[in-house]
Amino acid sequence: MLALPLSAVGRSLTGINIVGPSNAESQLQLPCPAMYQLDIVLKKGKNLAIRDRTGTSDPYVKFKIGGKEVFRSKTIHKNLNPVWDERVSLLVETLREPLYVKVFDYDFGLQDDFMGSAYLHLESLEHQRTLDVTLDLKDPQYPEHNLGSLDLSVTLSPKEGDIRDATMLLRRNWKRSSKYQSMRLSDVHRKAQLWRGIVSVSLIEGRNLQPMDANGLSDPYVKFRMGHQKYKSKTIPKTLNPQWREQFDFHLYEEQGGYVDITVWDRDAGKKDDFMGRCTIDLSLLSKEHTYKLDLPLEEGEGVLVLLVTLTASAAVSISDLSVNMLDDPHERHQIMQRYSLWRSLHNLKDVGVVQVKVIRAEGLMAADVTGKSDPFCVVELSNDRLQTHTIYKNLNPEWNKVFTFNVKDIHSVLEVTVYDEDRDRSADFLGKVAIPLLNIQNGERKAYVLKSKELTGPTKGVIFLEIDVIFNAVKAGLRTLTPVEQKYIEEEPKVSKQLLLRNFNRVRRCIMFLINTGCYINSCFEWESPQRSICAFVIFIIVVWNFELYMIPLALLLPLAWNYILIASGKDTRQDVQAVEDLLEDEDEDFDKDDKDPKQGPWEDSHDKNHILEDILASWHFEWIRVMVDSERKGFVNKLYAIQDVCISVQNALDEVASYGERIKNTFNWTVPFLSWLAIVAFVVATVVIYFIPLRFIVLAWGVNKFTKKLRDPYTIDNNELLDYLSRVPSDVQVVQYQQLKPDSNPSPNKRKKNNPG
Repeated sequence: MLALPLSAVGRSLTGINIVGPSNAESQLQLPCPAMYQLDIVLKKGKNLAIRDRTGTSDPYVKFKIGGKEVFRSKTIHKNLNPVWDERVSLLVETLREPLYVKVFDYDFGLQDDFMGSAYLHLESLEHQRTLDVTLDLKDPQYPEHNLGSLDLSVTLSPKEGDIRDATMLLRRNWKRSSKYQSMRLSDVHRKAQLWRGIVSVSLIEGRNLQPMDANGLSDPYVKFRMGHQKYKSKTIPKTLNPQWREQFDFHLYEEQGGYVDITVWDRDAGKKDDFMGRCTIDLSLLSKEHTYKLDLPLEEGEGVLVLLVTLTASAAVSISDLSVNMLDDPHERHQIMQRYSLWRSLHNLKDVGVVQVKVIRAEGLMAADVTGKSDPFCVVELSNDRLQTHTIYKNLNPEWNKVFTFNVKDIHSVLEVTVYDEDRDRSADFLGKVAIPLLNIQNGERKAYVLKSKELTGPTKGVIFLEIDVIFNAVKAGLRTLTPVEQKYIEEEPKVSKQLLLRNFNRVRRCIMFLINTGCYINSCFEWESPQRSICAFVIFIIVVWNFELYMIPLALLLPLAWNYILIASGKDTRQDVQAVEDLLEDEDEDFDKDDKDPKQGPWEDSHDKNHILEDILASWHFEWIRVMVDSERKGFVNKLYAIQDVCISVQNALDEVASYGERIKNTFNWTVPFLSWLAIVAFVVATVVIYFIPLRFIVLAWGVNKFTKKLRDPYTIDNNELLDYLSRVPSDVQVVQYQQLKPDSNPSPNKRKKNNPG
């Protein structure tokens, strides 16, 4: 349906539908008006492209003129034949610039999918006449694909008058349009982001899976996907009947349910992983507040997956304006305080607390667009809970004034607030980020946080103003500390990094040097290098050994905690090692900058003498790569290269894990996180009392009976180690540096600022 004059010409070039110019002769004879008013009615779409796994899309439309976005429609969810019926009036200065129409599929948290585009040449339109236009959507890269069509109603009217008045009218029109879009998108985001329930999936085991390796076994792992939410299980090596015992939580956005897609893969080092089968969970068949045991046979493969699935109602999560928030209402605040009081410590142990985040504004942001401005929006994340503000267009000092409320499942979670620059044609540009542990928050304090780089190792441009309140139950928080930490959604695969290898190597070396220095100190007592110290050590040794009882072990562990507490109370800092890690991270930043500035430098060169040992190791791997290249025709160059890369990543991760546990033990005793140190004191006191009053044989007997009967009492229980779960909540030295808040600096040194790549 194209209602144009007979002289209008319709063309289609390179898969992009174009309505061509017409009446060129007659229009050239008319005087050129100062401005044109273009009235458009976006009616509907027909047979649009499928972009979601559910066989549908969430389309919205953008209009551009001269490369500038002048209109964006609302999003119609789950519809391939959407009806918008939206009207927009635009003022255009020239008819030479066509109207560029683009359609996208909205994906929350991900880059929106392209659904087609078309051009409408304004020179082809008759003045003062309403025309019905059908635009065929095409993809320039695949012009043969049919992506559906859009129905529009278009009216072009000349506007006579002074050019200055028309220009001012154009500016007011654009400003009003941007403000209206910002308000409307705020409502769209609010509705699209709030989840209606939680889906807990416990991956128990696999049975009789398909053998994929030459030894007749497999190394299986499982991938879960529900919309943009993705998880990946651990890999169980050399088995066809793996026992995973892992739990994953998904947000449920649809009242009628949804689908959880599950695929099983065989891990192969050095080559592409083998597909072993798939299955799907239809959540619409499950009722809430009930746990289902599912034995799902694998399609396109062999075997069965055993899962436990539970649907629960949504926890406390909301988005509101600054003028409307629950904690400012005394009555609601009192109710929340009562809900998390000590008297209700054993009620609903998973509901630890609530956090309210007021995102006020930002100042001095980085300019990400060529116009010297940005289109900033803010993303607030707590574990896997993710909400975002609306976008403020063309502004480096945006004011959002939004309030976000999250349910706290783990008081040791870190609140991450990230500012992005919106660009609907590609992924958003990173502008800055802050990470705030919940236990570091001062309730009700409005504070300016300096934005940091993606790695949280140095400052970037701008500050963000936040006001945060956290209310939680200390008993529930303590018990939650002894359970496994919630896994994050699948993140980018780890990559080999020279700087990261050096950092982890130096961290491990510092831990080893601490043990060596401790051993040397003890040995000096035996060598009588200091007679006074040796005499004291000898007397203490005799007294302790002569009077030793088992309960003295946890009692002795209380001594360094008490000593460090006294030192901190007296004003002395017991955490000097964190400064060493901070210096190390700054050295990494300088190395990155030096590599960027000096491309001729070899990838394995370093001028620091302290890194010679690791440099030799890295150089040996480099020579191994050269040897692999020479032998590539016989053994396969690519497979060998991937295998060496996997070895490097394994070494890198192993060094990080060893160093992190050493640093976490140290940070437990030096009161880096007081809540965890007090929890350790409670545990040591309880252990001392129990061992003092109860014979050891009864303690060992109770432990053994519990271990032997746990599988009988609950066959699908998820195994965990309480000590390791506790240590996983203690931050390492690197995390301590990342969580430190920087002081605003009006003139930051350029060489102290890490280069941030957009993305």
